[in-house]
Order: sequence, then C-alpha cells, then structure tokens
Amino acid sequence: MSWSRKHLLDLESLSREEIETILNLARNFKMVGERRVKKVPSLTGKTVVNLFIEPSTRTRISFELAAKRLAADVVNFSAESSSLRKGETLKDTAQTLEALNADVIIIRHSASGAAQFLTRCVNASVINAGDGAHEHPTQALLDAFTIIEKIGTLEGKKVSIIGDIAYSRVARSNIWALTKLGASVTLCGPPTLLPSHFTRLGCRLTHNLDEAIEGADVLNLLRIQHERQLRTTFPGIGEYRTLFGISQKKLEKARPDLVIMHPGPINRGVEIDAVTADGPRSVIKEQVTNGIAIRMATLFLVVAASSGNSTHIEDLTAFSSIHKTGPA
Repeated sequence: MSWSRKHLLDLESLSREEIETILNLARNFKMVGERRVKKVPSLTGKTVVNLFIEPSTRTRISFELAAKRLAADVVNFSAESSSLRKGETLKDTAQTLEALNADVIIIRHSASGAAQFLTRCVNASVINAGDGAHEHPTQALLDAFTIIEKIGTLEGKKVSIIGDIAYSRVARSNIWALTKLGASVTLCGPPTLLPSHFTRLGCRLTHNLDEAIEGADVLNLLRIQHERQLRTTFPGIGEYRTLFGISQKKLEKARPDLVIMHPGPINRGVEIDAVTADGPRSVIKEQVTNGIAIRMATLFLVVAASSGNSTHIEDLTAFSSIHKTGPA
C-alpha cells in the first residue's frame, strides 16, 4: 500500500487502498498515545497551522495534539482576532501563513470547496478539517477506524447514519469511506433532511427509525446543522426527538452488540439520550481518542508526499518503529 497525495481534501477521490493506508498507519501511531512519553520525532522542524474559520473543539484540539506528538511546531489561528475581521481575503491570509513558513495548513471553513481553493493559492500541504456541507474526511476516517477496532471489519457490515443528512459533511465523508470499505449504508431522517439523490451514492434511504435500527451493526448519529440551514426544515425539536432520537426504549429490538457513534457535539436529549450516550454500546469517547491517531497518520503522509516521497506503508512502519521509539 502506498501514498503519494500532498493534500487530503476529501474521501470521494481516495481509493480503498489509500484509505486503508491511513488506517493501517494510524494503528501504529495510536501506540504513541499509550506510552508514557507520547511523542515521536517524525515532523521535527515542520510547521502546522490550524486555520479554523469555523468553531471547533474536538477537531482543532485533535489536530493540535497530533502535530505536537509528531514534534511539529503548531500555530492556532483565531479568525476572531485576525485580519479577516478587517476584510482580508482567505487567499491573502493563507499566503501570509505560507510566507511564515507553514508546511501544512489545516482548514475548517463554512464554504464548500474552501480547502480545494487553498491548494491553488499556496504550496503548503492542505488538509480539509470540514468545508461547509461538503466533506470532513478525517472524521469519517476516525469513524471507520473506530468501527474496525470494535467489530473487526467493515466488509459486509450494516451502518445506519441517522439525522441531518442534507447539511452534514460528516455524512458525505462517511458514505464514501464506508462504501469503499465494503459496508452497506442506510440513511435515516426527516424527508426534508434526506434528499432522494443520496441513493446515487449507493445508500438505502428510510424515514422510519425502526427500519434503520433493525439489523444494523452500527448507528452513527448526527446533530441538526442549524448553522447551515437557511430555514427551519422540520416542525420542532420535540417532534424530531420523538421520531428520530435514540433512547434505550427504541433500542429494545436492536442487535445486542450494536455500536453507537456520534461525531459531536452531542445535543443530549435530542438525537440521543444521556443514558445511551454514556452506555456500554457507545464508542463516542473512543472516537475522540482515535481522532488523534488518524490525524497523526494524515499529517505524516501529506508531509512525506510533499517532500517528494511516494511512501509505502511498509516503509512507514519500519521508519517510525513507533511502538519501539522512545520510552514506553
């Protein structure tokens, strides 16, 4: 397995082999977080910029920790205290960061295509940390990683994604990752949040929560993306909770080994109740932990490719000797 991409912009364009390359390397990097000294010198001398124009907790901190564990220098960019507030364009901001010797720019932006646009403005590697309602590739990668850790494989498994599909970049990236890794995907939500064109991506659509739960190996729950909706697309939170919210009662006929996921932030009592979110079926905390390993792998790979190396996973594992490097 190999990797030659300088950027990570989406999962739609990645092959199954490329996705598996990231997942396999992440398994090695996860060992770093299990050691007493949680650092390897893989990106010493490199500078990583978190260019987050939209708010974030899990993704921004996860990327910061990932870069620091690879020994990179990290700059966290705050849009609220930057020249963007004075009218500076995204292009000028990015080129300023590159002039300050940024090697990798991680961008989160409300506009779909912002990450792709940035690749035409700078020579640095660009990683998409969420662009509008388009994609959120590292979230889908960590979701796939977590499922495989929990149940062994995605091949032949049934995954139901429930909630606001129409406005969710997480849903789109998950669909690409899951289907390429052999899973069957069911999408469930109100008709106004579940456009029929998603069938073209190879998904089954339903507006009935019981149908989505029946036989599913995994439920991945999404919050309502109020910030992307131009108008209210369902009558109210109470009705949504009644029809699509996950509770212990609604899981009575689910598989006993059902895995429950959520990319966060959770609206407790809306898409999932507190008992279920904190229960034994939930892997929500594991998702957060695994995000660091996935983002370490992603950073390592794009930097290697940017340096002109068509990198083979066998070489990466041997190069890093991750589980042996440094004090345990």
